[in-house]
Amino acid sequence: MMSERDEASNPFDFWQDAKEAPIKAFLDGRALHPGAHVLLHPKKHQDIFDAVLAGKLATVESIQEDWEGRIYVVVTVDEDPGRDLGQEQLVGHRFFFDLDEVSWP
Repeated sequence: MMSERDEASNPFDFWQDAKEAPIKAFLDGRALHPGAHVLLHPKKHQDIFDAVLAGKLATVESIQEDWEGRIYVVVTVDEDPGRDLGQEQLVGHRFFFDLDEVSWP
């Protein structure tokens, strides 16, 4: 029999532990928070998404920290027709950026 916690947990949600305590992040001295609008400036240039997303306006969905202490800004792109899928935390419509890859519009 599953407990309420077991039923609510998603084995594919690798960020689940991070959701328990909100992460605080600041961008140019201002608090960054879910719902904030940012401009994207990918710096790694590792794939086509970095080129396509450069200069796009996005909405912060969450601030996440990985096991090594790196902070990520998780966004959905405002002009993405599948943005609602990203808001539901589905694969393919949420993007992870370092703090130095976003700026205020």
